[in-house]
Amino acid sequence: MADAPDQPAGSRRWKWRAVLLAIVGLFIIGCLYLVGRFTRDEPVTYTNPEDHFKYGSTGGERESGIPYWIWKVLPKMFPEYLPGKTYTPGKEYVSLGFLYEPGKDLPIGVSRRNTQGLDRVFLNCAICHAGSVRETPQSTPIIYAGMPSNTVDLEAFERFIFACATDQRFNALRIMSEIEAIGGRYDFINRFLLRFYAIPFMRERLLMLKGHFRFAEWEPDAGPGRTDTFNPAKTLLEFPLEKLETRELVGLCDFPSIWLQGLRKQKNLHAHWDGNNSLMEERNKSASFGTGAFPPTIDLKQLARVEQWLLTKEPPKYPFVIDAQLSTQGEKLYAEYCASCHGRNGRDFNGEYVGDVVPIDKIGTDRHRLDSYTEELAVAQNNLYAGYPWRFSHFRKTFGYANLPLDGVWLRAPYLHNGSVPTLRDLLNPGAERPPVFYRGYDVFDRAKVGFVSDVSRFDDEGRSKDEAVNPRQYFRFDTQVKPGGAIPRDRNEGNSNVGHEGREYGTMLSAQEKDAIVEYLKTF
Repeated sequence: MADAPDQPAGSRRWKWRAVLLAIVGLFIIGCLYLVGRFTRDEPVTYTNPEDHFKYGSTGGERESGIPYWIWKVLPKMFPEYLPGKTYTPGKEYVSLGFLYEPGKDLPIGVSRRNTQGLDRVFLNCAICHAGSVRETPQSTPIIYAGMPSNTVDLEAFERFIFACATDQRFNALRIMSEIEAIGGRYDFINRFLLRFYAIPFMRERLLMLKGHFRFAEWEPDAGPGRTDTFNPAKTLLEFPLEKLETRELVGLCDFPSIWLQGLRKQKNLHAHWDGNNSLMEERNKSASFGTGAFPPTIDLKQLARVEQWLLTKEPPKYPFVIDAQLSTQGEKLYAEYCASCHGRNGRDFNGEYVGDVVPIDKIGTDRHRLDSYTEELAVAQNNLYAGYPWRFSHFRKTFGYANLPLDGVWLRAPYLHNGSVPTLRDLLNPGAERPPVFYRGYDVFDRAKVGFVSDVSRFDDEGRSKDEAVNPRQYFRFDTQVKPGGAIPRDRNEGNSNVGHEGREYGTMLSAQEKDAIVEYLKTF
């Protein structure tokens, strides 16, 4: 048999070139895929501006985001760290007061973004500024965007996440197995990254944050609808917490409403309870720190949509019957006792002292939130966004609390900056006659007093509503009484006092009938 003729050298070189070109082509395709994957940054977007407010991203997922399936599986893995030790599939965080709408797999106030090839979730503005109202215990909740969150317990959420990270079961093999058990799927690259990087890194970072947030163990529990606004900023700015004065350690305050921002901007009204900033854009970027969005990662385009919507967002109208005759009487009393500080009504913010900061010695309310914000912190905040055109420059230390407009005031209970007075009617009583103890987090409306049902007689010893036998939620017992002695502010229950905003000029000396009339008029705001 004759030997096969040798292939020409040129033919062999052509084949090797083809193989080399194929390898190079595959390498380029692989590189392009990886570059596209790991530079991907796509938030879930919403056409409806209210949906965008509830579920849209501010950029927090980029740096602080939790992988979607880990978010879903943690309550299933660690139900013992949830209030009431209850896990509800599909509504995993409901025991923490998170609000769920039909057809949504994430609660209001949680956004989703695909960044670096991985779906991540984190908090947005609505976690603090959307609430729930029921007419009766049997009614379907109505969600109001822009009202203060009245159900979400952010501090309990933080403690849950930190407790999970402390548990030895928080490891890659266990978490990946649990994710697969609930139907979660990841491709090879994400499985590899989660197994060897993301989950171990997430655990270490949560443990680091737990150490940074140790101030929460020194002050009373916040409970639903409240947070410590500026002590987290001190930790992020590396303030030495152990060296701070004791009076700085308690910064608890109620979530505010955020309607009609355009009117506030026109009048240059001071923002935050103590009026420490008068520029709306700075206030919004500062608030975005609470959603995990920092100078390099904040999504200004997405935030601008929220800002634009809030300029004209109206508070909802009071949905129940208003006594017109009583309201008319209340309008006259309001004009005499309230309008100069809080505006003529819920849409007219004109008044001699509207937006002014009232010295603490005059208003007499709990001063801990005021003392928590210091001159040193204002200086540090004004260095934030250094190198950016929008560097902060308007933060300042004040010496009292700001007179705020009362738009939608019927939805803003509990009252005062620290949420220590459950209803409007209680606020018109002297401090000694206000409820010393009440419950927070319940969303059934109290039409008589204007607030939420909160009297201790309506709840059992574990904080469950006596009006709802099948409701497993445990509500928060809020004690306003200062306790002498104790080594730390938590022992003394500092920051929760319900005194102040009282005396003749505040209307607390009026007759019961006159107070009822003012409350009736405030329903129209």
